[in-house]
Amino acid sequence: MQLTKSMWRNTLVVGTVVGLSYLSFTTDSMTPAAVAAGKTYTGTVYVAGHGGHFAVADVTLDANNEAVPVKINSLDKLDIGNTKTHKTHDARIDANDRNTIFWSTYQLDPNGKQHVGKSDLKTGKVIKDVAMDPDPRAMGGPAKMPLYCASGQSTKYYMPLFMGTEAYVDVFDKATLEKKHRVFVSDLGYAKGSYQFLHGTNSPDNKTLLLALNLTKEGKGTGDIDFVLVDMAALEGGKFKEIKRATLKGAPGKTITFRESFSADGKLIYQSAGDRLWVIDAATLALVDEKMMPEGVQNHDALPTPDGKLALLTVRNLTEACDATGKPIMKDGDKAQITDGTVMLYDAAAKKLLNKTTSTCFACHKDMGIGDKNAVLCGLDANWKK
Repeated sequence: MQLTKSMWRNTLVVGTVVGLSYLSFTTDSMTPAAVAAGKTYTGTVYVAGHGGHFAVADVTLDANNEAVPVKINSLDKLDIGNTKTHKTHDARIDANDRNTIFWSTYQLDPNGKQHVGKSDLKTGKVIKDVAMDPDPRAMGGPAKMPLYCASGQSTKYYMPLFMGTEAYVDVFDKATLEKKHRVFVSDLGYAKGSYQFLHGTNSPDNKTLLLALNLTKEGKGTGDIDFVLVDMAALEGGKFKEIKRATLKGAPGKTITFRESFSADGKLIYQSAGDRLWVIDAATLALVDEKMMPEGVQNHDALPTPDGKLALLTVRNLTEACDATGKPIMKDGDKAQITDGTVMLYDAAAKKLLNKTTSTCFACHKDMGIGDKNAVLCGLDANWKK
């Protein structure tokens, strides 16, 4: 079922949802707000999902409010396609133009194509959508996913990362979305079958791109993650030039790195890692902090505020399935469970994870009577307000 904008606007999420379209949100400021009780942050967050749209949430972040650390003031959506054609994990706002968002798809469409595109955040319209044949080298057989998930950017180029096997980084001209280069991680010495789920992103000064690879043994994740910093200028020219490499160790089958973000000053990396959050020193790739996720929660992205004092996490959270009236749905005598797309907050200044999650997906799905369907999110990006 395709949700309409009016349906999303009328949904109640953690209090009253104000009937404002995301088109009216300010999208050109990166300055956090301050109030007497302590610093809070407001902004518009774009959360990628499998419904062929981004959830567009006007949020307030407040680490002092442990009951509701992330409040969704209003909720809407930005369509890029539909659930059959444009499942997406990737949200990447253009650093040059905060009214443009780049995206890529996680699964082949019914015609066997993978997509990259960009949309106008003022109008909600797709500016350009490029459909491509999959690379035979990258698909590893007939599998239709995973395709793209993470991405980076430089001044002139958008760089989605293909997370299947063999994995690669694509280099697209931002203006035309013409593909300039495709660079496989085998060029860094990673043989097919030795890793899975490539992710990465750029440093804010555009000098480096971080790669994260989950190492495998006999087809299973070991919990060991390789981080590789590569030179951005070389990548723009179609080559990897390694700067530094390091390995962090997690739990086999549980620690899986997904998307990540650098702090605005480029000193730290906030890395989602499935069962945990890692904060990493960007210069040495050494671990600075580690926080474990609550039971039933899987971390898929981490985005710091402009001053780096907080980080907003996207997580997939097991929750009870219910019908439009809120009544639990039973299956084989037990309450059925589904995956909900939620966000939670990390207080970087206090090195504290606030375990309370706030839904950006399920409240609307439930309100429309589809509360028995998974609401799968992944990546996010944001425009912060004054």
